[in-house]
Amino acid sequence: MPKITKRALDALRPSVDGREVFLWDAGDGSLKGFGVRMKPSGVASYLVQYRNKEGRTRRLALGKVGTLAPDEARKLAGNTLSDVAKGRDPSADRHAIRGAMTVSELCDLYLVEAKARIKASTLAADISRIETHVKPLIGRFTVRSLTAADIERMKADIIAGKTAKPRRRVGRGGVAAGGSGVAARTLGMTATILEYARKSLNLIKENPARGVKKPPDRKQRRFLTTEEITKLGHVIRITEKEGGNAAALAAIQLLLLTGLRRMECLALRRAWVDGRAGCIRFEDTKSGPQLRPVGKEAIKLIEARPMRDDCPWVFPAAHGEGHMIGLPKILARICAKAGLEGVTVHVLRHSFAATAAEMGFSELTIAGLLGHSVPGVTARYAHVPDLALVAAADRVAARIGAALDGHVGAEIVPLRSVAV
Repeated sequence: MPKITKRALDALRPSVDGREVFLWDAGDGSLKGFGVRMKPSGVASYLVQYRNKEGRTRRLALGKVGTLAPDEARKLAGNTLSDVAKGRDPSADRHAIRGAMTVSELCDLYLVEAKARIKASTLAADISRIETHVKPLIGRFTVRSLTAADIERMKADIIAGKTAKPRRRVGRGGVAAGGSGVAARTLGMTATILEYARKSLNLIKENPARGVKKPPDRKQRRFLTTEEITKLGHVIRITEKEGGNAAALAAIQLLLLTGLRRMECLALRRAWVDGRAGCIRFEDTKSGPQLRPVGKEAIKLIEARPMRDDCPWVFPAAHGEGHMIGLPKILARICAKAGLEGVTVHVLRHSFAATAAEMGFSELTIAGLLGHSVPGVTARYAHVPDLALVAAADRVAARIGAALDGHVGAEIVPLRSVAV
């Protein structure tokens, strides 16, 4: 048996027959029982195996390979075996501690583990939901005592707005809302955390959140008609002449012309825009790194934005070095002037999709234009966007751009009848 080193770990491979693979440390013989266990999935963890004072064999996980270096794990193993020699049972002690673990403590443990494998934006959202909703409502309960009824009450309280918070007086952002959408997202995250407690920590045998139904998804049905887009464009032009916020007005138009998500648009970097290929090369989106086809009208709008050598953003903030954030209020004022009701930033994205549907494009094509994960359409193009999608984006952007400019007669396409 070799000594556990980085080279030995790099050479370790999962079993082809689905069994766990063990690598035991030879070393100098003083750490008998120190080893590595690799699961069929390829995940490997350091462990120490010993017999307690009753003669029962115990295995105690020390940490994942990659998180701990071999020498760090060997030191932990030595400390554990020292405790065993003194008559203690570290595995039993850990189970006792876990039996009393609260939901708040579990959430903190989950965030430490998840930090290395999920996107920073997802981690930030999870932290916000945990601190705002989960800990205040169920954080004091022990994980093992948690029931589906507790999860149901948490869901109901979030929908009712009991954990909603006002905007901070200092700084940007800070709104914590309630409602069905927030409850659904928090419930999904909670189920994931409890699944981590079940599968990775063996704290519970059943996940109490799995049987709790998410609130109904209130799908976006509001979208702007061609006539409404024309009204919006008219007010945008008037506001521009009056000296309104040019960056915000351009962002509203770009959202309509592309179907981008709000932060995809506002946090857009100039370096990501490839006008020649007709796409935006996002380094990170809700679906990961992605090419997004965009039309010539959108490219033209982006390239017309003023540039500063020291600013990477297409839509910089009015103050500071960051990008624009406060678009919803500006959009609300523009829509009020145009006599349009119920228009949110997401309605602009939905309006792009609705326009594409009216023009006869398939659901698969529209999904590709919106940046949804569509196997076989956008995912396989690592460097060059799908030409068919670029052409579709160009046509949809041209239709919307014509409406914004007041040319409502551009490319008339009969609407398809749809079942309601």
